[in-house]
Amino acid sequence: MKAFATTRAVINHSQKRLTQAIGKRTLSTNRTLSTQPVDPVYSSTMYNQAVDIFPSIVIGPDKTISPQGPFAEAQAQFLDPDPEAVKQISDSLLKSNMGIVAHYYMDVELQGVLTAVQRSSPLMANRIGIADSLKMGDIAVNMCKTDNVQAVACLGVDFMSESVAAIMDRNGFGHVPVYRATSASIGCSLAESAERDVYRAWLEKEKAGEKALHVIYINTSLETKAVSAAAAPTITCTSSNVLQTMLQASAQVGPDLKILYGPDTYMGWNLETFFETIVDSWDDERIRTDLHPEHSRKTIARLREKMNVFPQGNCVVHHMFGQSVVDTVEKHYDDAFVTAHLEVPGEMFSIGMKKSLDDRGVVGSTSDILNFISKKVHEAAIDPRTSKDRLRFILGTEAGMVTAVVKSVQDILKKTGGEVEAEIVFPVASEAVMGVDDDELGIVPGAGGGEGCSTAGGCATCPFMKMNDLDAVQDIIDMVGSGDSDVILKSHLPPDRLRGKMIDGVPATELGVEPIMFMRDYMTNKKLSEALLARVCQGS
Repeated sequence: MKAFATTRAVINHSQKRLTQAIGKRTLSTNRTLSTQPVDPVYSSTMYNQAVDIFPSIVIGPDKTISPQGPFAEAQAQFLDPDPEAVKQISDSLLKSNMGIVAHYYMDVELQGVLTAVQRSSPLMANRIGIADSLKMGDIAVNMCKTDNVQAVACLGVDFMSESVAAIMDRNGFGHVPVYRATSASIGCSLAESAERDVYRAWLEKEKAGEKALHVIYINTSLETKAVSAAAAPTITCTSSNVLQTMLQASAQVGPDLKILYGPDTYMGWNLETFFETIVDSWDDERIRTDLHPEHSRKTIARLREKMNVFPQGNCVVHHMFGQSVVDTVEKHYDDAFVTAHLEVPGEMFSIGMKKSLDDRGVVGSTSDILNFISKKVHEAAIDPRTSKDRLRFILGTEAGMVTAVVKSVQDILKKTGGEVEAEIVFPVASEAVMGVDDDELGIVPGAGGGEGCSTAGGCATCPFMKMNDLDAVQDIIDMVGSGDSDVILKSHLPPDRLRGKMIDGVPATELGVEPIMFMRDYMTNKKLSEALLARVCQGS
């Protein structure tokens, strides 16, 4: 119950901050914002919370941005940030000789400022990186090499700062400190689900007597990775490479391989659904051409049969994309492209999967979603038949992704001269907004009754990620720059629960990093390492 209580408190804090931001801040006068009134559908449904239409942001030529609905207005508000804030962060970073890596799910205000900082000067190009959890570590290493930074601020949840620090250490930059934006613990409901005893018990039970490979989502703590690696042959994965990791492992080990996937239950179930769909819909030639050259319907069916998913883990954000959202998408957005992160519930995944078969959608990682939207906008922009169309995209992941999407779409329209519009739709259920006593606001994102996000449809924002804010980042930069805040800065270091510990006679930190290195070896060589294969085969 402690984890859920913490989650609720953080959600309520995030909701309060967002309400204050909408009420107190004004849109930058430097950005072209649509002066059109709020969609009349919104005007008539603000107070009865109907969900016939979702909030959206329309991105058009000449950097025009038209938010529809209060939730979208809250997201759009910071897409073009205050120039003074941009200058302050830029100057402070150079003075303190720091770099920043941030996850795609950061607060929109923070992402807007960081994106503008990165583009403000060649001196800042390598000092800022916004990416998924794996790429964050690579970017941190690169800024150490190119700019010789003396510290890195990691904006995400705690396991991300752990991973970034571990990757930097493995690349010879362990002396460069990694700082979190807050001294408080920044948890993750998904990562915490793998830290309970039940996870190791599941792993021990399912691997017994099998040629088993544990494929663990990278969004877990270093301690979880260490404990898992001691219990079973383990390789980490991202939502970008999980599919190919499983396919390659199956191809190398053979039909007797048992894949244990965790802790993200929705992603595991969605992968099972994906394999079933491939078996039912594709022939062997398409599988070999488009999926993996060493697989067929028979081998995919066997892989699915031998796959076992941890049944008790999910992300508090992606959990929100439930049946209420799906019903509205199917009824009112049949013409839209559908993007769905691998972590969303099965109902939302099924729509994305169905659409993807006709190239009208994508299921995958944050990077997959961004690349798909960018590809479709580019195709439309250069085709005279569609260069003035409006494309609609259901954003089936955390709303913070919109910053990267807006940047990409604007860049494409500028380069191509196209007049296409891209409408980014936030699938937020009625219970994910609440009425407030303010004549100007009407409603704000967040469920009523102080319960945070709604399980009926979703707030689409991660409350833990939003613990990273602009003021906290500025404070960290200033403390590093001052050189007299070492005691305080120590409380901002990543969790270090493994230091000095041993597991089965092996340093725990070494075990924690091992699954990541197995993944990196796979990504480099496109096959599992002989060391990992030997452990898998010894387990039977």
